[in-house]
Amino acid sequence: MSVVIPPVPVGPDGQPDIQYLPDPVKYAARAERRQREENLPRTLPEGFPQELKSDLAWDGKTVGEVYDWNYHLTEDDLKEVDQALLHFKTLNLPIGLVNQETFPLYKLHNSLRLISREIHLGRGFKVIRGVPVDHPRPPGQQLAGKADVVLAHITDLSRKVDTKTIKAPAYTTEKQVFHTDAGDVITLFALQEAAEGGQSYLSSSWHVYNELARTRPDLIHTLAEPWVAEQGGDVVSRPLLYYQPQTSSSPERLIIQYARRGFTGYWGKPRAATLPPITEAQAEALDALHYLAEKSAVALDFHKGDIQVINNLSIFHARAGFTDSDEKRRHLVRLWLRDPELAWETPERLKSRWEYVYDGVDAAKSIFPLKPFVRSQ
Repeated sequence: MSVVIPPVPVGPDGQPDIQYLPDPVKYAARAERRQREENLPRTLPEGFPQELKSDLAWDGKTVGEVYDWNYHLTEDDLKEVDQALLHFKTLNLPIGLVNQETFPLYKLHNSLRLISREIHLGRGFKVIRGVPVDHPRPPGQQLAGKADVVLAHITDLSRKVDTKTIKAPAYTTEKQVFHTDAGDVITLFALQEAAEGGQSYLSSSWHVYNELARTRPDLIHTLAEPWVAEQGGDVVSRPLLYYQPQTSSSPERLIIQYARRGFTGYWGKPRAATLPPITEAQAEALDALHYLAEKSAVALDFHKGDIQVINNLSIFHARAGFTDSDEKRRHLVRLWLRDPELAWETPERLKSRWEYVYDGVDAAKSIFPLKPFVRSQ
């Protein structure tokens, strides 16, 4: 079997020595050098809390002792899903018009609402187990031209396409470092597991914040300051970290929204030479987020037929590298969802990113592609 050799991204002049895959030796050296040579802030930005106290601030080493994140679908649940599917087919509607009225789940509905409350107000994640996948797939749609593509396939395409077209690890077998996506809620449905590896990891960004606030408040300053990045062909400048104090209508909230590859480059998508290089402080902050998340992560026992549901606003996710075989090829499908009843307020500086995901999507014309492809803008 031939080995896929990815292109090496070249960033702007002055870019720190940092790559997509974190290097613990470089991280330790940079942290030691900056603390020795720079006059770093020793207090948090004004108004930021010393500690977030919430069920959302959990440590993966102990969360399993107090929380069962599994929901096992029962035979009655599956029968109700089948009945709802038969009902939906009689309506002859596009798939994008699946909703509570067209796809009625009279009993399972209550369980799903409780799961959504856990996602938004509890620990922030759940695994729904037992979806049968070894049967004919439901009808999908082939991609044709420009469209509102709302479903993404997460699987290795590096042996099928030019590696220079690959801009995200979702389409490789490579390790995927801790990050967040866009949007409120991420669902990942496992159609097939890898022959080896590919474990799924989650980590509380609230717990990571607490560790940084306790040990490196200067990095909270760095994360809360504007970072320059590309978004949909535009250049934007915004923080990675947002703090929302408690109000009369909502609890205290913290959001860290970032993907490392936008600042380090990845395969066919280097950090553009027209953008400024990231700073040494930003490079250390990126590594700190990853390694603190890794230290406090929980490994999900994520298997074929499972649906992983996570609060993208409070949780980082990552994936181990993996190996496929002819019999077993890791294949997930992903939806970015939003629950209008329980949705968190979107910070002003993130609204354009959220609008890019959610606004202007015509449900009747939404596309659910049957086959994997490298997603474009």
